[in-house]
Amino acid sequence: MSTTTEQARSVPKPVFTDAEAGALEFPSSTSRHYNYFTPAKRRATLYEDVTVDVQPDPERHLSQGWLYGFADGVGGYPHEWTTLKSSNWHEFLDPNEEWEQTIYRNNANVVRQVQQTVANAKAAGSFLTENRSWLSVLEKHVSAWAHVEHGIGMYVYTACQRDAPTNMINNALAVAAAHKLRFAQDLILYNLEVSEQVPDFDGSAHRAVWQSDPLWQPTRENVEQLTGTRDWAEAFFATAIVFEPLVGELFRSHFVMQVAARHGDYVTPTVIGVGEADAGRDRAGARRLFSLLANDPEYGAANRAVMTNWLAAWVPRSVAAGRGLQPIWSQLSEKVLTFDESMRRAKTTFTDLLSEFGLTYDKEL
Repeated sequence: MSTTTEQARSVPKPVFTDAEAGALEFPSSTSRHYNYFTPAKRRATLYEDVTVDVQPDPERHLSQGWLYGFADGVGGYPHEWTTLKSSNWHEFLDPNEEWEQTIYRNNANVVRQVQQTVANAKAAGSFLTENRSWLSVLEKHVSAWAHVEHGIGMYVYTACQRDAPTNMINNALAVAAAHKLRFAQDLILYNLEVSEQVPDFDGSAHRAVWQSDPLWQPTRENVEQLTGTRDWAEAFFATAIVFEPLVGELFRSHFVMQVAARHGDYVTPTVIGVGEADAGRDRAGARRLFSLLANDPEYGAANRAVMTNWLAAWVPRSVAAGRGLQPIWSQLSEKVLTFDESMRRAKTTFTDLLSEFGLTYDKEL
């Protein structure tokens, strides 16, 4: 009778070790602040807590590189998506400290303000007493500005916020996009309200004006060129630093808000005013970002050279767009500001912006 010897089975034995991250000591191991950044002030603000380092970055925290990438092998948020360079992209913090909660709260307040003003004007019958030449400008040109705001919000700022390399820049651009899109809707909704109140007000005239009126084609071309710019920093610079003062502020602040009240219209300045206030907040973020880049200790000189080239490309386009709108100033019976005075004010804003970056534009504006 044969017997078989039962052999011992080879089974891997578990080995218990400390997790690498838990075993190592990091510079912040003994910190009681529970964050990975140095606040701008003694204590971190709520904006810093919910924004800084929310988007991880291999250069700061991830040792294995980006966790995701594109089909061509490019991972995460490559710095090559702009010609500008920074020794620390994370240094930018939005001076407005905008994040999800603030944008909802601020936009709700703006919408409430506009709705209440329109409701008061309807109750008082104010639309029927406005100057007819002004109503013509309102239905054609003021309403046409909605297309500018929508184009920039949807196709410039929204695209830029995806390509920017840090969560803080992303947030600022996303808020700017939301401002533009809401303002575009404000203008269209306002157009519909006036159409209901004034019998011969053509609420659809702005579409034909935007598509075919020669006055608007340089502005339309400028906006479409901005939407086709793939360098996110160039698109933001060309919009916030060049287009906004030389065309946006020129039309909104130095025309519409100056002349509307003189023609019996106190509602339009409120509608335009909230958009102008938003543009000012967005510009503050742009000033902060490009000031940092222009004065970067390592790349500042090279960045200023790049920005100078951008000025050479974009300033002539925006000047042509602004000057294309000049005949609108002559369509009103009551002259308040000349076009030349409006353009002078817009140029002052523009040159003051450039001085903050150590830039000049020597050619005649």
